[in-house]
Amino acid sequence: MGYLTTHVLDTARGCPARGMRLSLYRLDGDTRQALGEFVTNEDGRCDGPLLEGEAFRVGEYELLFEAGEYLDRQDEVPPTGPRFLARIPLRFGIDDAGAHYHVPLLLSPFGYSTYRGS
Repeated sequence: MGYLTTHVLDTARGCPARGMRLSLYRLDGDTRQALGEFVTNEDGRCDGPLLEGEAFRVGEYELLFEAGEYLDRQDEVPPTGPRFLARIPLRFGIDDAGAHYHVPLLLSPFGYSTYRGS
């Protein structure tokens, strides 16, 4: 059976993004079904797979990273206005229910990148 994992790295500080909240959703057209909420650990990872077993199936998904909350905790003086990156939605597809999908987030206050990892 396949499974889904993530990893968040703070590229501005050169360290794992520990304590970041994120949510996982399954997408079906305009419908978003909540599948779980998670918090990254000391290594910037979640303690287990975000999705696995029978729940891990072919389809479209969204990971929503609460980047603004995380970044506010890192700054000695958080901004008084809205952050450039407050919430980062990553939409991706799973086409092989037997594979490992790893969706990392590389984050800085003004940019991010992602890829399908291993």
